[in-house]
Amino acid sequence: MRIGAPVLLASSLAATAAGMSWAVRGRSSAVFGPSVWRGKPGRKAIALTFDDGPSPATPQILDILAGYGVCATFFQCGGNVLRAPELSQAARGAGHEIGNHSHTHPNFAFARQSFIEDEFLRAQAAIATATSAAPVLMRPPYGVRWFGFREVQRRLGLLGVMWSVIGRDWKLPALAVAERVLSRACDGGIVCLHDGRGTLKDPDISSTVEAVRRIVPGLLARGYHFETVSQLICPVTR
Repeated sequence: MRIGAPVLLASSLAATAAGMSWAVRGRSSAVFGPSVWRGKPGRKAIALTFDDGPSPATPQILDILAGYGVCATFFQCGGNVLRAPELSQAARGAGHEIGNHSHTHPNFAFARQSFIEDEFLRAQAAIATATSAAPVLMRPPYGVRWFGFREVQRRLGLLGVMWSVIGRDWKLPALAVAERVLSRACDGGIVCLHDGRGTLKDPDISSTVEAVRRIVPGLLARGYHFETVSQLICPVTR
């Protein structure tokens, strides 16, 4: 049986769409710019990351991390930093790494390069002013990258960071979030959680807070130690 032209065309379009979807949101994709999604295997190291902050509840996360003496990486929105620079400064002062998560948390699909650059440039400035340190890492909102990202990252000196497991803590209850993370944890893993909800002024992140109370001791009990993303991808020989 010969395959007709319409069928071949449909198959080609489907393959193209699938490939584009992976390029835009695939965790291992570096099509639109340099990006990492895990550290090298073989080390019992893992990185906790938090997006969308800082928020009024960020100190609760910081207190839990401090209680166990572990570090994390916070990908912060510039608009949230401007609203509460002291919270960004507190995270940095506690030894955590701060990354750039854009200024207003937009979806960058179909966005112009000038808009993409403005978003990350404004966030870069807000974070640098609050913490006296310019980020070297970035994470796009929703994990969406687009044309223009590579040049923006080059100009601002930012490495993209995705994740090996995402907690879905914006919609799942704490126990489900913790179980999801603990069941998918792996050597060199990068865990994505959220200490904010986009640019909401006072979001409810109680599920995240309770999940972190379970995740941190759970991973420690399995022999993991925590590193920032920069430490994870560029480990120092000890």
